[in-house]
Amino acid sequence: MLSESVQYFSTLPLWELAAVISALAYVILAAKENIWCWPAAIVSTVIYTVIFYDVYLWMDSLLQVYYLVMALYGWYCWKNLPSQGKAEQKIQSWSLVWHVKAIAILTVISLVVGWLMATFTPTDFPYFDSATTVFAVFGTYLVAKKVLENWLYWIVIDAVSIYLYIEKNLQPTAALFILYVVIAAVGYIYWRKKYVSVAQPPCTLSSAH
Repeated sequence: MLSESVQYFSTLPLWELAAVISALAYVILAAKENIWCWPAAIVSTVIYTVIFYDVYLWMDSLLQVYYLVMALYGWYCWKNLPSQGKAEQKIQSWSLVWHVKAIAILTVISLVVGWLMATFTPTDFPYFDSATTVFAVFGTYLVAKKVLENWLYWIVIDAVSIYLYIEKNLQPTAALFILYVVIAAVGYIYWRKKYVSVAQPPCTLSSAH
């Protein structure tokens, strides 16, 4: 996979290279809690929308449109506007019970969407594709809200995505997602240390809404 990825990147079209670089920049900057992750996300999502549509990963393609909207929302949430009486958003942690309930609901939604995709579209791997899409929708919202546990979701989502991209002969993208798993793990460690350092108590279920 590594040799194929090196060869692929050496002949990569400029627009696709821009998508790869900007997508990688987004994850790295997000892990560092840098607001410029959101402009990088905007660039990558626009290009990847077309790429995934062309290889019949339609849920992934639709997901990129959502990412674009969330990139704008995340940029707004992370921006520090003291002149308007708004403080910079801080890292928060939501309760385990809240996440368990969320995962249960998202699993049901994934199964329903997967069945619809399998029944009415020619998309490949409808259940895996739907699950990664549904959970990624939620995970992106957690990033925008600076919820610590978002990185745990991304570790699982990216790991499943690696399998999908290998099966679709998108080895360079699979290699990129292997790197994403590592960055997500580092991001969780970095955010957790910062969260603990300010001794911020975990949010309760009521405060998560």
